[in-house]
Amino acid sequence: MARYIGPVCRQCRREGMKLFLKGERCHTDKCAVEKRNFAPGQHGPTARKPKIVGYGLQLREKQKARRYYQILEGQFRNLFEKASGMKGITGDNMLNMLERRLDNTIYRMGIGTSRAQSRQLVRHGHIKVNGHRVDISSFLVKPNDEIEVAEGSKKNPTILHALEATAHTPSPAWLEVDRENLKGRVIAQAKREDLVQIQLNEQLIVELYSK
Repeated sequence: MARYIGPVCRQCRREGMKLFLKGERCHTDKCAVEKRNFAPGQHGPTARKPKIVGYGLQLREKQKARRYYQILEGQFRNLFEKASGMKGITGDNMLNMLERRLDNTIYRMGIGTSRAQSRQLVRHGHIKVNGHRVDISSFLVKPNDEIEVAEGSKKNPTILHALEATAHTPSPAWLEVDRENLKGRVIAQAKREDLVQIQLNEQLIVELYSK
């Protein structure tokens, strides 16, 4: 399976904001954006900052969303194509589908401290959806789906640590989470206002792909 294996903190620095790609580290002073809040490159903080307009703005917004959800270009483009074929507003449909990915759902439930860790839990078979083990991180959950940690994985140290680390992180309105029993249920469609960690202008992404 193709995946990005480079330093993820460079991605946050390139976008000029925290994308919360390294879990707990992003909430400490060790965060790269806190220590070096300038774009990566050989010239460092003295590099000239180009003025970004038009296509550049659209591209940066797409890259920001893609990196935030940690998916590759082909996956992101395919998801946009599906969203554009659905009824309703394409941008809202796209964000709804991104939020409903199983790896993101596990992250939102607090079972993983980052999407990368949540994806690994899914790929290693620790997660069940409606009683069936699912190891596809791009699997889209839907209302009334029940997501839970497999019985044999409930004492997994990684999962227990993640629950402790995310104890004070609120769950989104579209998820009902039972942290004690390591399970949750999708109670509604994910909405635009549920995306609170970063600011995204999804209309710029729609404009980029519609050219």
